[in-house]
Amino acid sequence: MGDVVNLNRFRKTRDKAERTREAEANRARFGRTKAEKERDRKDAERRTQALDGHKLDGED
Repeated sequence: MGDVVNLNRFRKTRDKAERTREAEANRARFGRTKAEKERDRKDAERRTQALDGHKLDGED
């Protein structure tokens, strides 16, 4: 016979792990300096312009 499992404790542990993952994602997403955000924005813009510059005429 299996062990007795407290479902409330299981749910709390699962929810805590989910909150921890979400908090880590938010720290990576929002916990950046203004300079880092600006650098990432410029890199994305540069990639977009490079890709658009390689398009052939008549493509959209």
